Amino acid sequence: MTSRSGKTVFTCQSCGHQVGKWLGRCPQCSAWNSLAEEYLPAGPPVQAPAPPLRSAPQPLVSLIVPPEIRRPTGMGEFDRALGGSLVQGSVVLVGGDPGIGKSTLVLQALDRLCQPDQVGLYISGEESEGQLKLRADRLGLSAPGLLVATETCLENIIKMVETARPAFLALDSIQTLYTAALPAAPGSLAQVRETAFRLVQQAKLLNMATLIIGHVTKEGLIAGPKVLEHLVDTVLYLEGDRSHAFRLLRTVKNRFGPTQELGVFEMQEAGMVEVANPSALFMAERSLDVPGSAVVPSLEGSRPILVEVQALASPTSLALPRRQAMGVDPGRVSLLVAVLEKRVGFGLGGQDLFVNVAGGVRLTEPAADLGVALAVASSYLDRPVPGDTLIFGEVGLTGEIRAVSQPEVRLKEGRKLGFTKALLARRQKERLGDFEGLTLMGVETLAEAIRSLFPKEKTQKRSF
Repeated sequence: MTSRSGKTVFTCQSCGHQVGKWLGRCPQCSAWNSLAEEYLPAGPPVQAPAPPLRSAPQPLVSLIVPPEIRRPTGMGEFDRALGGSLVQGSVVLVGGDPGIGKSTLVLQALDRLCQPDQVGLYISGEESEGQLKLRADRLGLSAPGLLVATETCLENIIKMVETARPAFLALDSIQTLYTAALPAAPGSLAQVRETAFRLVQQAKLLNMATLIIGHVTKEGLIAGPKVLEHLVDTVLYLEGDRSHAFRLLRTVKNRFGPTQELGVFEMQEAGMVEVANPSALFMAERSLDVPGSAVVPSLEGSRPILVEVQALASPTSLALPRRQAMGVDPGRVSLLVAVLEKRVGFGLGGQDLFVNVAGGVRLTEPAADLGVALAVASSYLDRPVPGDTLIFGEVGLTGEIRAVSQPEVRLKEGRKLGFTKALLARRQKERLGDFEGLTLMGVETLAEAIRSLFPKEKTQKRSF
């Protein structure tokens, strides 16, 4: 559709492909319902003057790098996810589901950052100043240097920043902002890309630490173009089920620290409260001597966390048994079930199978394979795993148990919480030797692991 001064096109919000009419599916990336209407002005684009040269090329070996200025947020779990603390001049993108606690977490962090006579600016495009004041009173925020404003126009936000000169800036959210230079609607691919680029440039120019809140799509990815994540220095995802109190702040990108770090919070009436020892919290409600439960020491970045893997195998009359998994990859569970059937001889073809990680934690590393497989075996045999035993190891397709990374860190965490035994790969056990306070049991195959935990002569219900 054309007009006197321009034309309307439909742009895919996933890949940026443009078509002249609306389609239900993008012909470029095959995403459904991703085409949004945008207006393009007629005529050639206005040529903007080139910015001045930032620096001349220099030999890499002779460069002198100034030390990073880091600002602790006062929230240990938030600092852990950031790689130790917030770097001055960095841009951090915080994503998560609606209502998960992103705004609360960022507002609390900004309040603590502003305590030592620092100025911070929180700009909301979704809430009024009155709503922000009610939330601040509920959270007990009291920093005199914390300024708030409600604005969505990028040009006005830049004026506020140049006037207030804050050391810290928070924007809630990037999908509500727009620039008057573009006719597209707020939240569109063009607006998100342009506003994010100009905000990053402003943060670097003023050496201002910036926290940007972003919405996520139904697939769990941050809404908008993928270039949004490339522009920023750090990307954090706030995860968790709103029906659970726990929130996990996971690092997926960090230019100033390690990735895959994990901060643990508990949502309470007073806001996001840090959980300094998540292992003890996750183990507090564990039921001992119940079939279908195994404790796995998972490693999230540099942090070990003990989690309980639960499994339930139940006979079914359905032609196609159900396989459901929460907190672990369903494809990985299907692989382990196949190994149990082929290499161990379990008859799981007539069993409904449900696997869950207690506490809402999501396990991504293969070190949890052995724990998941033995939890399934425990439920199938109706025999409990010994409650004082840690289990970790990768399971191969031939049924072998493979070594995993950093076993010492995992074992120390288990010993601290009172575990006395650990089941792991035999080669790793031989390399470790004796471990003070823990009895190590090395196994080579999944069948051997099952025999060591569930002696055959004691099993009455099923044999293997």
